[in-house]
Amino acid sequence: MIGQLFIATHNGVVEARRDGDRWVEAHKGLLYKNVTCITAREGVALAGTTEGIFRYDSERAASRKDPWTPASDGLTIRHIRWLAYYPGVSDLEFAGTEPAGIFVSYDGALSWRMCPEVARYRDKYRWSLPYSPQAGCVRGFAFHGERAYAAVEDGGVLVSDDGGETWQVAQGSRGPADHDPPASYIHSDVHSFEVHPSSPDLVFAPTGGGFYRSGDGGESWDYLYDCYCRAAWVDPNDPAHIVLGPADGVDQNGRIEETIDGGKTWTPASTGLSVPWNNTMVERFIQVDDALLAVLSNGELIAAPLEGLAWRQILPDVRGVSAVAPMVE
Repeated sequence: MIGQLFIATHNGVVEARRDGDRWVEAHKGLLYKNVTCITAREGVALAGTTEGIFRYDSERAASRKDPWTPASDGLTIRHIRWLAYYPGVSDLEFAGTEPAGIFVSYDGALSWRMCPEVARYRDKYRWSLPYSPQAGCVRGFAFHGERAYAAVEDGGVLVSDDGGETWQVAQGSRGPADHDPPASYIHSDVHSFEVHPSSPDLVFAPTGGGFYRSGDGGESWDYLYDCYCRAAWVDPNDPAHIVLGPADGVDQNGRIEETIDGGKTWTPASTGLSVPWNNTMVERFIQVDDALLAVLSNGELIAAPLEGLAWRQILPDVRGVSAVAPMVE
């Protein structure tokens, strides 16, 4: 059972510990840093900020030293939008940046290598962001065996077949920003990405123009829901069971819905919540044991048991939440 959470906020990182059936705040770090993303495994956590990456080491924490140290060697872009580790491979981590770039570390974030082809795609297709002068951003990763995927806002989907060494634009992603894609292509404003454990080809993507599924590794796409969405959870045991955070626009009428038939029908899954939210929506879902956590765009953190999805706020004193990562051993 997971016993430790790292919570990225606009004012540092909060470490929370399990106390029975609830989470309690244990420590704070990186105060006054705008922490945008977080990942954790094997006693090490990485925090992405607008100033670079910081590394938490549990051995330093145990010796009462400051556990957070800078870990940005090799980063030519310091605004980090997403961090992820490669499952099953120790010390292999990925960072997505703004402007859009992908950096990879083979030594647990002690050093980073840029993937230059991503910058070439960024310039070739003139990726952009509606809220920033920067040329797009990479804000999600998903991995399965040698296959890796990256979500680009506003640019589409990148795919790698060599474990993240090199990247290409997915065939079902047109390259330039495209908010009116033809059938079988994906909307270019991709916010996150999920790959199902059953197959590296079965993937799901919440976008600014709807929720999509592909059964052929991103070569073609099915349109499952007409909405604005940033977050989805796909049941690892049943890909037809999906929890989605749709809205009618950016932070407009946000809610939580569920399908058990692969997106043919959707039903409310917002027990315990007063939805639709006027100015809020789900940013990310994170599974922790038999519960689902949701980061909301207003900075709150809510949780529900997977059986029943009855939601409640957790750690209410922690404000400005941007991401959550369980410590995975």
